[in-house]
Amino acid sequence: MVGFTVLLVFVSRGFCDYQIIWSTIDGGGGTSDGGQYKLTGTIGQPDAGYSEGGYYEVLGGFWPGGPLCFVDFEEFALFAEYWLENGTELPADLDTDGDVDLDDLKMFVDYWLLCCPYGWPLR
Repeated sequence: MVGFTVLLVFVSRGFCDYQIIWSTIDGGGGTSDGGQYKLTGTIGQPDAGYSEGGYYEVLGGFWPGGPLCFVDFEEFALFAEYWLENGTELPADLDTDGDVDLDDLKMFVDYWLLCCPYGWPLR
């Protein structure tokens, strides 16, 4: 994945006028990983969207769930349909332990009113 961010600062003598120009050049595609981190990108994808994990946040890309997906009442209604169910492949089983319980609700609440994370199963 190729991505460049350019930040230029011009300083003139005397009054210290500053001009900040921000731009990006995006391209490439594929997956890069190292240690506990993994980054996936597409060719020509414009910067948009929000993603987070642990102590890190990234603004950019459509893959974190898309610009129109927010964890809100629509996702909560779907979550509630699976409340206290057991089994495999339950979209509301966020901790993937085979049941939908308080642990899953705690995870759901962490994303409340944020953009859907990448791979959000309750879409």
